Amino acid sequence: MKSTMVTITFFLFVLTIGAFAQTSLSPAEQNITTARKLIAKNPKDYEAYNALALALSRRARETSDPAFYAQGEDALKKSFEISPGNFDGERTAVWLLLGKHEFPAALEKAKELNKKMPDDIMIYGFLTDANVELGNYDDAEKAAQWMLNLRPGNMPGITRAAYLRELFGDLDGSLELMNMAYQSTPPAETEDRAWILSQIGHLQLASGKLTDAEVTLVQALAIFPRYHYALQNLAKVRIEQKRYADAVSLLQQRYDDAHHAENLYDLAAAEELAGLMEKAKKDFAEFETKSLAESVKKDNSSRELIFYYADHAHDPAKALKIAEQEFAWRHDVFTQDAYAWALHVNGREAEARKHIETALAVGIRDARMRRHAGEIALAAGDRAAAGKYLRESAELNAPGSSDARQLLTSLSQLSRN
Repeated sequence: MKSTMVTITFFLFVLTIGAFAQTSLSPAEQNITTARKLIAKNPKDYEAYNALALALSRRARETSDPAFYAQGEDALKKSFEISPGNFDGERTAVWLLLGKHEFPAALEKAKELNKKMPDDIMIYGFLTDANVELGNYDDAEKAAQWMLNLRPGNMPGITRAAYLRELFGDLDGSLELMNMAYQSTPPAETEDRAWILSQIGHLQLASGKLTDAEVTLVQALAIFPRYHYALQNLAKVRIEQKRYADAVSLLQQRYDDAHHAENLYDLAAAEELAGLMEKAKKDFAEFETKSLAESVKKDNSSRELIFYYADHAHDPAKALKIAEQEFAWRHDVFTQDAYAWALHVNGREAEARKHIETALAVGIRDARMRRHAGEIALAAGDRAAAGKYLRESAELNAPGSSDARQLLTSLSQLSRN
């Protein structure tokens, strides 16, 4: 279950959690407990059911367990039975759709609610999220700006603006906003703080600040142990450090806690790097089975499946089939990249180049994506463009840069010959 850019830095309802502040319960668990107590006290309190649904969706992010979304939907059904069509319940329903990666449905529902309540900040947040995931970046930017216009400095608006800055290539600006969000998040909100630190660590890694990323991600895990986002990004740091066994250990923890197909893909890829070839082969096979089973759903691991078929199983036809299926409904930069790569391994370089350049035109500074662009340009016979993209990838000193440097060396040797 991938993460969207949604950040839970506030609640739609203020819950009294002081009685639980000294417990070992997570913030979401505290709010689930509070909401259930309110429901027990007054079973006709529809707002308590809305609060429960929201807390359950937050628990889904804490644990990466989608079962909490189903429980949240059950809570909303109760809310609507008591108060049909209540706005807060409808708004929470959009949150759940985003959590389940039902981005087209979430976008339509958010547009509908925006017409009913045009000054609701969170609806603009949902419009931002859904449009980003579908690749509608102009609309996403407008919605995020509305959030900040309506309430300057609000944390959900700041974190969304930070993500857009990253997509548009302003990594320093994105880091600045994420640090601002972290400083404004109360210490009791441990998962929020760990989430923000995980994003900061990701941005530091993407900027080539390997040591900074390591420190930040270790801090995130100290605040919220075994946090799946932090484990994932710290594993990327370990891979860049060539500490492959440590990366495998981190990703094994992540998979043990959440048996998602994409988590298994990352684990198998790290095992391959660590020389655990039999284990990697077994886990890749299990990943393929899991991923194919969920490929018909919106919440899937299809991008990982595309790269599995393209780079590991060496089955270009299957890679392209999955890529076409995914590209049919979403056009974000990461789907464009995966589609371009599937076209490339099938020898369709002109189409591949069109899609990778569409992705890069957004401005994103992603080393692996630029390395893909370099390989595609090279296959198309454009050595000048290939060299440019590969140099840009290498200069980022981020995941994907080492492969770009190797290709640059090969290209240089070819030029001398």
